[in-house]
Amino acid sequence: MDPVQLSIFANRLAGICDEMGALLRASALSPNIKDRLDFSCAIFDAAGGLCAQAAHIPVHLGSMAYAMADLVEGRDWRPGDLLVVNDPYLGGTHLPDVTVVAPVFAGERLAAFTVTRAHHANIGAHSPGSMPVSKTLDEEGLVIAPQWLKREGDWQLPLSRRLAGLGEGDALPLDVPRFADFAAQASACEAGARRLAALIGERGLEALRASLDALNTYGERRMRQRLADLADGEYRFSDVMDDDGQGRFDIPLVVTLRVQGDGAELDFTGTADQVSGNINCPLSVAAAAAYYCFRCLLPDDAPSCAGLFRPIALSAPAGSLVNARRPGAVAAGNVETSSRIVDVVLGALAQALPGEIPAASQGTMNNLAMGESGEGGARPWDYYETMAGGMGGHRHGDGLAAVHSHMTNTLNTPIESLEEHYPLRVRRYALRRGSGGEGAHRGGDGIERELEFLAPASFTLLTERRRHRPWGLEGGGPGAAGENRLNGEALPPKFTGHARPGDRLLLASPGGGGYGLTENEQKNREIGKLS
Repeated sequence: MDPVQLSIFANRLAGICDEMGALLRASALSPNIKDRLDFSCAIFDAAGGLCAQAAHIPVHLGSMAYAMADLVEGRDWRPGDLLVVNDPYLGGTHLPDVTVVAPVFAGERLAAFTVTRAHHANIGAHSPGSMPVSKTLDEEGLVIAPQWLKREGDWQLPLSRRLAGLGEGDALPLDVPRFADFAAQASACEAGARRLAALIGERGLEALRASLDALNTYGERRMRQRLADLADGEYRFSDVMDDDGQGRFDIPLVVTLRVQGDGAELDFTGTADQVSGNINCPLSVAAAAAYYCFRCLLPDDAPSCAGLFRPIALSAPAGSLVNARRPGAVAAGNVETSSRIVDVVLGALAQALPGEIPAASQGTMNNLAMGESGEGGARPWDYYETMAGGMGGHRHGDGLAAVHSHMTNTLNTPIESLEEHYPLRVRRYALRRGSGGEGAHRGGDGIERELEFLAPASFTLLTERRRHRPWGLEGGGPGAAGENRLNGEALPPKFTGHARPGDRLLLASPGGGGYGLTENEQKNREIGKLS
């Protein structure tokens, strides 16, 4: 394929993913999906290789790219099928992230898959928001092994009723709040499958496969060309997690980056063993974070396909924090440990590419889950959100303030939507001025978000960078650590509590690290050299 044909083909695939995302957002009911955009859409080939993705959530997309081949292999796929799964040890991330897969056929031949993954605020955990401070996977909610959500176009009613929270024999209205988002995912997958089938109808299946081979070859070449810019050698970087919520603190995460020619290997030997708390993550999540860092080295026009990641090898000791074994708890691993993996991989890359990598961003998603179970006649509700913070400064300028960074690419929930749907009032929502690290280029500032509870509720915090600050680079200072407070009293990074009407919960997110010495520091250093 010539470059123009290849670009058109890649953009047609990406456009299908974008359309899937637009349909999912428009048809979902939960603010978590329609407002925060906590979902992702992608296309895979018949063997489970990534073909295209929309610019959605990196931790969703990278883990799917790593594990989809095992998920789709050896199944009796038929037209009209939908597969559903959320098991983190079978290609998922954590239980609230539910994946729906639709096959695409060319005649009787399996041609490809369309896939959506979306965060469901209620996946059956005992704590509202289904993000508990847990010790085992079973405490985190319903574990869905790969099974049919639809079979040849028919909803599988026993599973569907279970997902909807209905009893045996109940009818299945698709607008039941707990099931509506599953139906929206199904619709998005099916719409994408129709679009892709139409494209195959235009080009033919063999032409599609040849085009995908060309796309993957091109993606691999782009990555190898970029890796060749790195100096051969070993680069080691380490950082720590604040805690695991179960009494263990300062948990090390270590990576060694080995570069040789146009290939790279990431080795996580030295990282802590998996822990009692829920900051463990399966290897697919570690891969997602690693792939994301290397994808950031390429310009926007590089295709997000399987070939892009072929030159990157990944290894981690089995049973470690980043390659956990069942039944290790993983609710925070997907959101918090993935963020720290980005920090250590970028820290290693900063040694291999001096001047091209930014300082650390906030390094946390500031997870807040809350709600009411409905006991005693109260209206049941579940809510989950992540919060923005500061990004790291870099050689070209200051870091951005008040943005979701790296492994989360969601939005905030607008105040109007939050107060309309839940018994909450937003009392403060502001920049946390001065929280970015000092430097020639400052880190971006975090935010302060204070919520007042208007009714009794339970809440859970899964946060990081409360004990250890985001690091600076090239002499830049660290960003400010985050804070959690209930009625002014400090709370630990991982915490479950109960709020009464009138209580106020404040989350102050970390700032990004600074980059480079300030002008005064540079002058002092020059004076020191002269003296």
